[in-house]
Amino acid sequence: MPEETAREMPFVQSLERGLQVLLTLGDASGPLTLAEVARRTGLTRAAGRRFLLTLVELDYARFDGRGYVLQPRVLELGRAYLASLRLPDLALPALERLAADVRDTTSLTVLDGDEIVYVARVHGFRILTVAIAVGTRFPAYVTSTGRVLLAGLDDAGLESYLSRTDFRQLTAGTETDPDHLRKEIHRIRRRGWTVTDQELEQGLRSIAAPVRDGRGRVIAAVNISTTAGRTSLETMRNSWLRRLQETAEEIGEECSRLTAE
Repeated sequence: MPEETAREMPFVQSLERGLQVLLTLGDASGPLTLAEVARRTGLTRAAGRRFLLTLVELDYARFDGRGYVLQPRVLELGRAYLASLRLPDLALPALERLAADVRDTTSLTVLDGDEIVYVARVHGFRILTVAIAVGTRFPAYVTSTGRVLLAGLDDAGLESYLSRTDFRQLTAGTETDPDHLRKEIHRIRRRGWTVTDQELEQGLRSIAAPVRDGRGRVIAAVNISTTAGRTSLETMRNSWLRRLQETAEEIGEECSRLTAE
């Protein structure tokens, strides 16, 4: 059997074309019509329509009234790649420096479905009462990093999350009103950080900022955790915020540098 024929036999052309459509949507600066997708991929309109409807059915894309755009679920496709970049290993030196500066605990989390997962954590000189380790999960709505990560979703992804989530009261201070959470997440988008005060556990405060890749997409979140009895909200905002944002930027730049190599 000729070598070229042997190479072609296991090749799935329909998969290649589906990925072309996915990448085309990802490269676009806004919604694309069926005609635009067909033109950019070289597919017929009939073939392009089948691939687009398949992506919509699988929740990787949606039609927003003007054209087709990607859905947050496409981030799942890159999760293995992020792991291969050893994101926690890249973040640890910066987290350690931040923990030493503020003398409190620092963490890196990512969004997995409707929960945040701790992927790196450095304990400060003071011990927190809440037991959190790498791999610990919490509902996104109740944590500072979770809200930062939710702010990285597009409007449709955020609305989908708010509509399907069961908001439970974990402490007297837990925000469970979807409308209030929506407003808070929109504020986070504008200012780029947030504070949660005793919502996950009584006495626990946290301030968080997003980690962005080279294209400005939120890929993780960094926070500093402390207790209400020893650190005021004013100290967190006025003394810690800039240092926290610098750490998030440092981690994002390191990830982008490795990605570009």
